[in-house]
This record gives sequence, structure tokens and C-alpha cells, in this order.
Amino acid sequence: MQTNRRLWLKYAGLGMAGIGLTGFRSYVSPVEDYVSKNTGVAGQPVILRSNENPYGPSPLARKAFADNASMSNRYHWSIASQLVAEIAAKSHIAEENILLGAGSTEILDLSAKLAAVSKGNYVIADPTYDYWTVTLDHLGMQKIKVPLADDKRVDLQAMLSAINGDTKLVYICNPNNPTGTTCERDALVECISATPRNTIILIDEAYLDFTKQQSLCSLVNDFPNMVVAKTFSKIYGLAGARIGYAIAGKAMIGKLANLQSNTNNSVSVLSKLAAIASLKDDRFVSDCRSLNESARKYTITALEKSGCTCIPSDTNFIYFSLSAYKKDYFGQLENNRIQGTRIYEDQGKWTRITVGTMEEMKMFIKAIQ
Repeated sequence: MQTNRRLWLKYAGLGMAGIGLTGFRSYVSPVEDYVSKNTGVAGQPVILRSNENPYGPSPLARKAFADNASMSNRYHWSIASQLVAEIAAKSHIAEENILLGAGSTEILDLSAKLAAVSKGNYVIADPTYDYWTVTLDHLGMQKIKVPLADDKRVDLQAMLSAINGDTKLVYICNPNNPTGTTCERDALVECISATPRNTIILIDEAYLDFTKQQSLCSLVNDFPNMVVAKTFSKIYGLAGARIGYAIAGKAMIGKLANLQSNTNNSVSVLSKLAAIASLKDDRFVSDCRSLNESARKYTITALEKSGCTCIPSDTNFIYFSLSAYKKDYFGQLENNRIQGTRIYEDQGKWTRITVGTMEEMKMFIKAIQ
């Protein structure tokens, strides 16, 4: 019954395919447009808290929002199929290997629910991105936390050693949030290969677009227990639009879809159109990556001059220690209307800061000096 409904949702109204997308390929996304309009505004707080892209959404995505607002009175189910097809083409995988969600958070949530069908435990690095695990906790799953290695990378061997006969899920955020460190791809593949096939291994690639590392999505048919969570929230600048997706083997996608009340349609029409447009804006992605790298290097250098030890970052955020910092760091941020985040590890007083625009990072450094 659910399968028939999903097929109907997929194919209903295919005559509308391509609606609202005319001209995207020729629309220009100049660097100066999103840099000049998205830097810090005088009197407004500088938000360096949630690893958002300070330059986005891309001009193509904003055009999609503006040009298609009147479509919001209809469901336009076919646009979900169109987005799935675009993702499949870009990722060189089959459409049957993709499931859309309201941000990658929904994908993490669906994976948690699937793992909790049979009670047991889950293995997770500490610290890592763990807000979504409240679902696992509420469903009675036991959390096994594995400390990071000394270099603040996810300790893959320790993660494997923590797995036991009751382990239903292993979560690896790569690159890891909040540390910004990346697991070597070969080592990660070895870890996945060694994970029992009855244990879901959930790989969160929210920040992989900031690196040169190849996604694991091409291996989903080799590892039927693997789910790769992807998002448009970070480098594509669509955090508020809430759109992400899972890439997994066909059988795993089917299991996740059975836990989603309206398969591939928990995301708004406008968000889907913005995502389609974003996939076409390679220049925006490239420029964001370059701008982020420059601002990140500047910030790390300045932090280290202020006595803060920094972990080398592959992402749009920096993990650093306040143990040698002499001032009231959080007080300095508050006094200068800068929103940072918390202490993640008491030993070493490790915290994280999002990399904003160069102007915003100069304001941040001036505030803490």
C-alpha cells in the first residue's frame, strides 16, 4: 500500500516537470553580489554559532524562491522526482538510492527510528554532532560514547572495538562537528567493511563539500547497512530552507521511506526548487569554498597569536582551546554582539567558532583581543 502511494506521488503530474526553472543555467552568480549583500551589518549581531554559510543562498536559489512563490498553493509532487533525478545525475548514482528529507536532520531521525525498532545500543564519538540522538535516547537505546583520538579525530578503531552484539547503529560525522577533522577515506572504508552487516552505519557528510575528499555515496551498493546523510544547509546556504537527503542501497532506502509519512515530500516546493537551482551553481560553491578557506586561515593565525591552540580544520568552523586565554572569552563575545557557541570539552576548554565572512572574522578577532 505504501509502495503504491510512493509510486503515485512520484509520477503524479509529470507534465509539470521543469516548472519554474527556465533560465537557471544562464543566470549569473557574481561573487560581488553575495559578498557585498551578506557581510555583517552595523548594529546587527554577528552570528558565528551554527556553521551556516554567510554568503548564501546562491543567487540562483534566491531567484528560484522569488520567481516561484506563487506555486506554493499546490503540492507539485513531481518536483521531488525532478530533484531526486538532479541529485542522482550529480552524484552518479541511481534515483532509487536517494531519499529526500527536511534537512539531513530528518535523515538522521529516520535512521535512529529504524535502528531503535530492535532495542540495543548505538556507538558515537565524543564530542560530535549529537543533538539528533535525543530520538534514540527517548526510544530506549543505550549510548556508547567513544573519546576522540589525541589529534581530535574520530578514533575509528576505538569505535569498532565499542561495537557489541547489541549495537544497532554506529554514527560517524565526517568531517566531524565540532572538531573540523576528517577521517582518511581508506580508513573509513575499512571501518565500514568491518562493521557487522546487521548494524546500521550512518555517515554524516554535512561538511564534506568543504574538503577535496570523495563522498562515500558511490559505495552504497557495496555496503547495504550504510546510510550517507547529505544536506543543502552548509555550503549551499539553505539551512533555513530545511532540505537534505539520504543516499543508501535500495533496500535501506525502502526501510527509511517506510518510516516517512509522505515519502520525499516533507520539504516545501520552494525549497526543492532552490535545491535544484543550487546544484547548477558550481561557481557559487567554488567561490564559497575559496572565501571560507581564506577567512579560516586568517582566523586560525590570529587565534594562535592570541594564545589559543587550534585544531586544523577542513570545514567552515574552527575548534580551539581557551585554556591559555586570559580574558573572559564569552563575555567579550557578548559585549561585542557576537554569537558563538559553548565549551565542548571541559579539559582544555575547547570551543568552536563558525567561519563567517572575512569582515566578520576580523570583528571576532578584534572582540577577543
